[in-house]
Amino acid sequence: MTHHFEIEQETTLPASPEQVWDAIATGPGIESWFMGRNEVEPREGGTAAMDIGGNREESVVTAYEPGRRFATRTATAEDGRFMAFEYLIEGREGGSTVLRIVQSGVLGDDWQDEYDALRQGWPFHLHTLREYLAHFPGRAGVPVFAMAPTGEQPAREVRAALTRGLSLPDTVAVGGWAHAEPAGLPPLDGEVTWSDDERIEVRTDDGLYTFHHFPGVALMFHHLFGPDTDGADTAWQQWLTGLLAGHP
Repeated sequence: MTHHFEIEQETTLPASPEQVWDAIATGPGIESWFMGRNEVEPREGGTAAMDIGGNREESVVTAYEPGRRFATRTATAEDGRFMAFEYLIEGREGGSTVLRIVQSGVLGDDWQDEYDALRQGWPFHLHTLREYLAHFPGRAGVPVFAMAPTGEQPAREVRAALTRGLSLPDTVAVGGWAHAEPAGLPPLDGEVTWSDDERIEVRTDDGLYTFHHFPGVALMFHHLFGPDTDGADTAWQQWLTGLLAGHP
């Protein structure tokens, strides 16, 4: 059985409408705060694509009004499922911008869990967008993705491994200081800007680093803005795999 859904989010961002547009409606902009590698064909009827770990999903651009409105929609699957996004931009005095996001569509049999995950994820993603616009405006980030299965390992043990690898205490607080040393890359040194039961985000001088853990899997979505990005995917994958095996 399928279920229709709609999620609305609104936030005020420390950026101009033009900067927000670049962040939500261009491939390099999306890669600087959201997930995966992205492509956007800049026209209504064009293709928008997201690739996460080799899994590519395409959508059709259903609205393309620079500085005002951007929308996409996936094709409808045989069971009726689809996903649509609409971004509405409105400038405010003082150089800030209000962004309203509407995500809608049809979910499958596990619709309640899917809906909860989508709804709970948006505050974090909007936080990352705000961090990007506030600290790395006008810069295009290099996306880094890594994933490692955790099997039957309890969530608390996965969380403990991540906090240990980041030199953080068991209870991670915003404002804490993280440190990690992935082989072959400069050390990570930065401030914790987000912490909840499933995510830790760290901002450094040259990037936004996100560490996720869900039942059965640990993920990393990083956005790097510095010069030392060669080999980052491999280095962070090795760090994550080694960490969960007990030898980072």
